[in-house]
Amino acid sequence: MTKKAAKKAITKKKAAKKAPSKTTGTKSDLQAVKDLGKANDNLRAELSKAIVGMDNVIEETLIAIFSRGHALLEGVPGLAKTLLVSSVAECLSLSFKRIQFTPDLMPSDITGSEVLQDDPVTGKRLFQFSKGPIFANMILADEINRTPPKTQAALLEAMQEKQVSISGDDYKLDAPFFVLATQNPLEQEGTYSLPEAQLDRFMFKIHVDYPTFDEEIEIMKSVTSGVSNALTSVLKKGEILALQDVVSRIHVTPHLYQYVATLVRNTRPDEDNKIDVVKNYVSWGCGPRACLNLITGAKARAALNGNVNVSLDDIKALAKPVLRHRMGLNFLAQSDGETTDSIIEQLIDVTPEGEELHGAA
Repeated sequence: MTKKAAKKAITKKKAAKKAPSKTTGTKSDLQAVKDLGKANDNLRAELSKAIVGMDNVIEETLIAIFSRGHALLEGVPGLAKTLLVSSVAECLSLSFKRIQFTPDLMPSDITGSEVLQDDPVTGKRLFQFSKGPIFANMILADEINRTPPKTQAALLEAMQEKQVSISGDDYKLDAPFFVLATQNPLEQEGTYSLPEAQLDRFMFKIHVDYPTFDEEIEIMKSVTSGVSNALTSVLKKGEILALQDVVSRIHVTPHLYQYVATLVRNTRPDEDNKIDVVKNYVSWGCGPRACLNLITGAKARAALNGNVNVSLDDIKALAKPVLRHRMGLNFLAQSDGETTDSIIEQLIDVTPEGEELHGAA
C-alpha cells in the first residue's frame, strides 16, 4: 500500500468514527415497538374503566387507528359502540366529534359551508368558510346508513384524501384523522345501504356482539353504582403519528405477501377459481385494497403485541374484518345459510401456507 493510499484509509476511519450512528437521537425500531406494546397495554387498562369486555372490538379498533384506517362497527343498539369510540378518543387526547346521521342531514352539515359575514375593517360583506364537524381527529358517524347516499358521499373525499373541497378550495384535515362509523343491522326500514365504493373505504367491518353472562352482570354493577371513573390520556397526537410510522416499518416476509395475495384472489369467482364454495355462493370478490389493508393491519397487530415481524396468525386474525364487507354473496348463499364469515373460514382452511405456498407459486 502506498503512503497516499494509507493516508486515505486512515482519513476514512477517522471520518467513520466521527459520523453519527443512524439511530443517534432517535429510538430504534425495536424499542419503538416495545413502547407501542406498552402503550397498547395502558390503553386497554384505561378503556376497561369505561368498557366491559369487547376485547376483540377494542383490538380491531386500535389496529385500524394505528394503521391510519377507518372502521365500520355493526351491532344492535345498546352495545356501547358510541361509548367505545368516545373513550378511545379521550385516551388518545384527540379532538372528537359525533355526527348523528339522519334522513334530512345535508353534506354541508358535515363538511361545513360558506357564510356571508361583514368585514369589521372594510365594511364589505364576504363569504367565509365555517368548518363542519368533519374537522376533528376522530369522527363518530353514528348510524351512517340512516342518511341518503348524497350525504354519505360527503365522507368519501375526507376518508380517502384527508381533505374537504368547498367552492374550489381545498381544506386539509388535521392528522391523525379517523372515521369510525356505526350501523344497525336489524332495522332496514328507512335506511340506505352503503354502496360498495364507500364500504371499500373502510379498512375493517367490525362485528359488535352481545356481552357474555358475566360481562352483562359487570355492566349492571358498574353503570348503576353511581361511581364514574375518569379516563387518563395515554398518548398524545405527536406520539400517535410517530407510532404510525413505526407500524409502516414492521417487516413482512415474502411468503406472507404471497399468502395474502392467494387468499384474496381466492375470493374472486372467476374461471380459474376451483374452490366450489366461491363458485357457488360468491357474486364478486375482494379487490386489491383488501391486500393492502390486510398487510397493513397485520403490521399494526404485530407491533401492538410487541413484535417486529408479521406472523401468519396476524393475517388470519384480521381476515374476517378486512374481507367480510368486500365480498358479495348470491341468493343461493342466503338460502343455504352461508355468510361471508363462514366462507372466509373455509378459504383460510384451503389456502396453502408455508412450504405448500412456495410449491403452488
